[in-house]
Amino acid sequence: MLKWMVVGFIAHLACVSNTDASNYTVDEDEQQIKITTPHLEAVIVKSGYVSGVARQSFLDKKTGFRDAGFGLDIVDWIMEPGSDEAYRDQLDPELVYRFNNDYHGDRAKRSIEGPQICTKAKRINTEIVRGKDFVAVKQWFRYRTAAPNKKTGSLWTQWLVFPDDTRYFFSADRIDAVNSSEAMFLRTDLPGHIRHQNGDSFRQIYLSYHGLIANNQFHKNFAPDQRFHYLRDDEKIPDRMIRAYQLQDSAKSKVGPWLAGMTLDPAAVSEAWCHQRGYVCMIQEFGGQAVQAGESFGAAYIIGYFDSTAEMQTVYDRYRGFNAIDVKPEGWSLTKPFSYTSDD
Repeated sequence: MLKWMVVGFIAHLACVSNTDASNYTVDEDEQQIKITTPHLEAVIVKSGYVSGVARQSFLDKKTGFRDAGFGLDIVDWIMEPGSDEAYRDQLDPELVYRFNNDYHGDRAKRSIEGPQICTKAKRINTEIVRGKDFVAVKQWFRYRTAAPNKKTGSLWTQWLVFPDDTRYFFSADRIDAVNSSEAMFLRTDLPGHIRHQNGDSFRQIYLSYHGLIANNQFHKNFAPDQRFHYLRDDEKIPDRMIRAYQLQDSAKSKVGPWLAGMTLDPAAVSEAWCHQRGYVCMIQEFGGQAVQAGESFGAAYIIGYFDSTAEMQTVYDRYRGFNAIDVKPEGWSLTKPFSYTSDD
């Protein structure tokens, strides 16, 4: 059972005076929001392939490199363990989850609510909050399809916070549930998938719970639970949950920075994998505990560019333990309203 904790921490508190003097720019139209800081550029799209930061829009000004995938902190379905085989004929085809294959591996799972936000929501709501030294974007969507005997209408909310003095941003996903489940979780791409041809776009991968992995390990397809798979064990939760890849431009023989996705509360992650399926698929699921209708769960991340794994670890340790973000024009904070420690 999720337990509420009244714990808060003010991070990068910004006192707003005149936002016209802010060290960033925001360009918005009907289709997208473009954010530019002294260190980064990022685009958040409102329609099409939505949620998170749009593919190849995340620019590290220090090195000129961009993300190599389909987007960052991309969101899917609300799910739980178990098979949908007994009622697949009653499901919206988009909710069907097939397993025992190279795409999903052997672990039985099923969708509680959909659609898959990134591909099927088509359009989401957005709101911009401008502070003196940060800009934040709120995105939200209510799920509109559900499995038999389940309700529709759970609310997904995402905050993306861009300080003006870092090469990374802060992100948080939250579900306010209208259904109950013994082990509800949200599936996300974190930091995001890696598009490549025989490892040409990245040199190596770093998984804090595994170590360094050379790009030649991803030349051939393999299933999620076959290699480099993480499954939460309450006795072996890692000190850090960092998943990153080191970019490279093979054509120019140029090695780039690390692009990392770091889940600040390592206990929030119930399962994660890093496998090859035509691209490197970096999916992470958080929650995986009992949730009652009317309750909420969430996770918070740092996503961005780093020069070394040591730098990632230093930044991670500064913010370790938080799993939500609170944003107001006068400032924003990392908080910890959720507990992922078992009641047992």
